[in-house]
Amino acid sequence: MTTGVRRRMPVAERREQLIGVALDLFSRRSPDDVSIDEIASAAGISRPLVYHYFPGKLSLYEAALKRASDDLAARFVEPHEGPLGARLLRVMGRYFDFVDEHGPGFSALMRGGPSVGSSTTNALINSVRQTAYEHILAHLGVQDPPARLELVIRSWISLAESTALIWLDGRRIPRAELERQLVHDFAALAAVSAAYDEELAALLRRVFAREPADGPFGDLLGRLLRLASEGPSSRHGPVGTCTGDDGGVTG
Repeated sequence: MTTGVRRRMPVAERREQLIGVALDLFSRRSPDDVSIDEIASAAGISRPLVYHYFPGKLSLYEAALKRASDDLAARFVEPHEGPLGARLLRVMGRYFDFVDEHGPGFSALMRGGPSVGSSTTNALINSVRQTAYEHILAHLGVQDPPARLELVIRSWISLAESTALIWLDGRRIPRAELERQLVHDFAALAAVSAAYDEELAALLRRVFAREPADGPFGDLLGRLLRLASEGPSSRHGPVGTCTGDDGGVTG
């Protein structure tokens, strides 16, 4: 029970306070496990007063989700300066800051929290994805993307979401490594698609030409070259030869 004198607030200020309290609780535990009574207690008001501002937990959850989605979308804002790999790495750092800060709430959001089937919730999630997509396009300097580039970007956004969810379940991979891996994933997805699309290939050549050797994309190339040098051909002799039963090499 809350003690002391309750401070009266204007309607808008009280609503914002309740949204902040709910978002904090939803960030630490699944929204399904947070009750209106807990929200009221944390805000220092009575349960009936919560219902005065919000008709139920779902509407409060959606209001908190709107604030969280605006915050998450803002994490993709990045100045269009410097190599693309470094920009994406900074974006991934801010993205995982959000995942770290809102772990249970992020999981509930992406997996379906108490508002499963809510058109409002789905629209908010999709708006974040669309914002991320538009920011990546802007970084590439593309307004009318070829179909394969759109597929690459949207697939990569989905991959980042799935990776974050899996990482939250035990955090078995160091976060910094995962952020860099996701930047590598973007380059790898784009490179594979570029093999089928000359317009996309030309775009990637322009992007990669501005990438420093010590940047994320240069790091990826170095790792792939090391992997290739340790591949089957280096272990089993030149291509076109095979090892006989007696250990000798036959043509």
